[in-house]
Amino acid sequence: MTDTDLDQSYSAVCEALSQVGEARASMFLAMLSLSLMSRFERADQVLPLIANALAQSGGEVTHER
Repeated sequence: MTDTDLDQSYSAVCEALSQVGEARASMFLAMLSLSLMSRFERADQVLPLIANALAQSGGEVTHER
């Protein structure tokens, strides 16, 4: 994915979040995440991405699967 593609995709997510509002933002992000995760074949392809996002968000990865 190019930088332009990433920018376009990020902008679309931001716009969608504005449309659903703060009260439904978590549900929207969960549904989007599940949709994107379903494109992978195995959990071991997704789990490192989750751990990375958690670490970048200030969370602590408690265990590896």
